[in-house]
Amino acid sequence: MLSVHIDQDDIEQKFHEELRKHLDEIQNRTVFWDMKELCRQTCMSEPFVKEQFFFDQRFPKFRVGRKWVFPAKETEQFLVTWLKEQPTTYIK
Repeated sequence: MLSVHIDQDDIEQKFHEELRKHLDEIQNRTVFWDMKELCRQTCMSEPFVKEQFFFDQRFPKFRVGRKWVFPAKETEQFLVTWLKEQPTTYIK
């Protein structure tokens, strides 16, 4: 017969450690992205971004001096909406 004993305190401690890590990650998120970060976050090249959605009036962007800045949360929301609008191709 197999018997398994679980240390409840150990599991709780590990859970709290992981929760703390995730909360710290959320707090440390950037507020704005620049073009380099936008490309990194989306795994898209700058020419692709400009060709596909950069000039979409709904895309949240601000010009600060010579640099484009994108509010991270709004940009994420836009990207999800934009992606859902894209035609899909099914490969058989």
